[in-house]
Amino acid sequence: MILVYTHKITPRVRYIFKHIFTRILSVEIDFTTKVEEFVAFNGPKLSYTNVALGSEFFIKSTDLLFQQGVSDVEISVSVWEDVPCFFFQGTKSTIPYDIFSASFYLITRYEEHLPHIKDQHGRYTADQSLAYINGFLEKPVVDIWAYKLKKALKERFPDYDYQERTYKYISTIDVDNAFAYKHKSVIRSIGGLLKDLYKFNIFNVIDRLAVRFNLRKDPFNTFQELINLKNTYNVRTIFFFLIGDYTTFDTNVSASKSKFRLLIKDMVDYARVGLHPSYYTMDNIDKLKEEKQRLEGITNMPIFRSRQHYLRFSLPSTYQQLIDLEIKEDYSMGYASHSGFRASTCTPFYFYDLDFEIQTPLKIFPFALMDTTLNDYMKLTPKQSLGKINELKREVKRVNGTFITLFHNESLSNYLRWKGWRRVYESMLKIATS
Repeated sequence: MILVYTHKITPRVRYIFKHIFTRILSVEIDFTTKVEEFVAFNGPKLSYTNVALGSEFFIKSTDLLFQQGVSDVEISVSVWEDVPCFFFQGTKSTIPYDIFSASFYLITRYEEHLPHIKDQHGRYTADQSLAYINGFLEKPVVDIWAYKLKKALKERFPDYDYQERTYKYISTIDVDNAFAYKHKSVIRSIGGLLKDLYKFNIFNVIDRLAVRFNLRKDPFNTFQELINLKNTYNVRTIFFFLIGDYTTFDTNVSASKSKFRLLIKDMVDYARVGLHPSYYTMDNIDKLKEEKQRLEGITNMPIFRSRQHYLRFSLPSTYQQLIDLEIKEDYSMGYASHSGFRASTCTPFYFYDLDFEIQTPLKIFPFALMDTTLNDYMKLTPKQSLGKINELKREVKRVNGTFITLFHNESLSNYLRWKGWRRVYESMLKIATS
């Protein structure tokens, strides 16, 4: 155990110290505000306060972890041994930066609580973020800082038994469209056919008719392949099913269709299943509740995992709604337009509610990349995408973090814009598990 002295133990202090020491470094800690208790302690210890008590391992604190609420914070990013960092505290501090305040700022998405411009889907955009502006979006800097802290602690306390955590990989699959053509309503099928005819998409028309008359397998029905690959590479896989009512942005098969319901039931037998709340649930808890109950009715089991459709969430309201509905895990923390680490960490963390200044029971699993980001936004070829995947995996592996990827069942179809992407998924599993 490492003893931490601080002049005031706030919920923020307890939260971020637990994240860095317990979840990233696998080190147990305890706190004290009593100088005499700190001085008398014979084990490894450090102080986190304004002025050092003596010659101890000292990290000079900023005011952020001792405040409440949200206000403008002046930030100047500089470089600490080749790694971007901020909240510089001078050389009298054993660690020259207050990495605890910096980590808290990033993990709580403090900047997303400040006034900002939203995109057409009501989302916070990557190009406004501190990480993007300062070029560290694709680095899990919170974990990197933690390991630099560990190195300094080892130099000061070499006899302490430091544990190592293990690298993990999770493959997540969003099911926005379980089928391209099958099991759609007559009206939607006719409408799609007429649209293809109007645009002279003759090959689409042929495919559509062949699938409808059972002459060809539906191209988006890649679920058996996904399960086979899961078993081959022994990968933890989670399917998030969109089962909301039809809208412009929610175009999956109706949840009333028996074939779709059977598909979901089958996936429960082979993998983990979560809810993919529809587009308009971001600000509508009644709709979110209805969809959760609908999925639970199909699976006959509690649903406690979730990822927002279009990655459409607003802090803190969306997460507060998930908590109210007893969702325990959320996988929405990432950007649609950019790969990387939105919360600057590759370690799952608990959502800290800045409105109420408490750590909540909602665990956030940040993902590093998404297939549509690589293909549609970044315009990368399959080969270039594998290079990007390898880069991000290496960043996570260096700090023994959790590498999480987001693909869709349709990207394994090798159909239309997804030609060549089935190979990308399997190659990614090889890279991620190697």
